[in-house]
Amino acid sequence: MTNPRLLDDLLLSRAAIERAAHLRSDGEWQRSRAQDPASLVVWVRGNETAIAPGGGDSSLILTSVADLDDRSDLSFLGVDAEDRAYFALHSPTPEHPGLPPDAQWSSLRSVGSTLSDLHAGLTVTAVALDNWRSRTRWCSVCGGALTVGNAGWSLRCDADNVDHFPRTDPAVIVLVRDDDDRALLGRHVNWPVGRMSTFAGFVEAGESAEAAVRRELEEETGVVIGPNPDDVLYLGSQPWPFPCSLMLGYHAWTSQTEITVDGEEIAEAHWFSRAELLRACESRDVTLPPAVSISRKLIERWFGEPLPGQW
Repeated sequence: MTNPRLLDDLLLSRAAIERAAHLRSDGEWQRSRAQDPASLVVWVRGNETAIAPGGGDSSLILTSVADLDDRSDLSFLGVDAEDRAYFALHSPTPEHPGLPPDAQWSSLRSVGSTLSDLHAGLTVTAVALDNWRSRTRWCSVCGGALTVGNAGWSLRCDADNVDHFPRTDPAVIVLVRDDDDRALLGRHVNWPVGRMSTFAGFVEAGESAEAAVRRELEEETGVVIGPNPDDVLYLGSQPWPFPCSLMLGYHAWTSQTEITVDGEEIAEAHWFSRAELLRACESRDVTLPPAVSISRKLIERWFGEPLPGQW
């Protein structure tokens, strides 16, 4: 790894876009850029964005705002190094006259690892905003209707004079290691046999991220992380907008290796040496998460190099 402590290659944490949050409330600037033919649009539907067809690396379909008949449903994403503005268009249907006829809709989970830094940053923000808007249709205070404001970054209830903003739910994800430097991997109850990953869970109210790491691991596997502060090592974070998580990645250490899975979330868990995991991946007895996930990066950071195969 190029950095001995932190994960520095998390694919959805890349961004070559200036969010320019100070311009979201500048109505005149927003109206001007929404009319500027140089401004570009990302097409988004839930977890999917419009992608150019063909083999090789994927790339977003970016169209000019000048090609849109209706610009009322745009969310401002930011500006690039040339001061070009980017917007997300929230498309309710996969077919739209403004899209090329051969456009393909692809999930960020599938194509995130093939996108450029610019396209990855645009896509993860567009997906996060679209998922937030689709799940925030009414005021949580009074149940009244909401109107879009702040260039797509707030939903306002005029009755209560309240602005609702995109939420982010912190979640921890951890690769646990023992005294023999083996790694603990597990299978969720809904996954097919052989699909393995690290362990994750949401941070609860009033709980620190490090406490959540310890709690989730013990609840799901019975394995207890060591008591020292250095037994839990933070390595990096990655947005995971499915629908609104921020994944906080850790390695942790234990000297207690007895496994007792909960059976409710985790069906099985096993300790792997590096040689054992490599053989299992090569034989396809074990498949690991895709490259776009922080889980994959936590595993490969421990292993020391890329591993074969993925879900």
